[in-house]
Amino acid sequence: MLGAAGRRILGLGLGKRAPGAVTAAASRGYHERVVDHYENPRNVGSFDKSDPSVGTGLVGAPACGDVMKLQIKVDDDTGKIVDACFKTFGCGSAIASSSVATEWVKGKHMEDVLSIKNTEIAKHLSLPPVKLHCSMLAEDAIKAAVKDYKAKNSKATGKAETVQTDKVENT
Repeated sequence: MLGAAGRRILGLGLGKRAPGAVTAAASRGYHERVVDHYENPRNVGSFDKSDPSVGTGLVGAPACGDVMKLQIKVDDDTGKIVDACFKTFGCGSAIASSSVATEWVKGKHMEDVLSIKNTEIAKHLSLPPVKLHCSMLAEDAIKAAVKDYKAKNSKATGKAETVQTDKVENT
């Protein structure tokens, strides 16, 4: 983590933004949306994972060390996601991808959020090719959170449901 002096030198936010901070950061390869979601992440936090209305997705990328926890809170009657939060240990692109993902899932039905693709997140944030894995983590975290919610609630109701993840495991 950068201290206040380091953040000031790099032109990163300390409450009020220095003139040209976004353009300075953007010129280093990050789009202003990445900088905004990194400096002002939305929906940071966590829910009680034992709450039956909460689904938790925990995913990681061993190659870079990024770890992302994304949680959804679902209205059991409507199936709509009423709240979402995240905690991410990783680079600015991973934090921004998590933040965007939580914004995009709120208010949507669980089945609808399964169609959110990493390419949409990457395009929205203008992520460079070397950072695409960050948006992939966000997509995987959304799917894992929905899967966790369904698994918890299938135990409670006795119904079994599956979630298609479109992920191929290497063995």
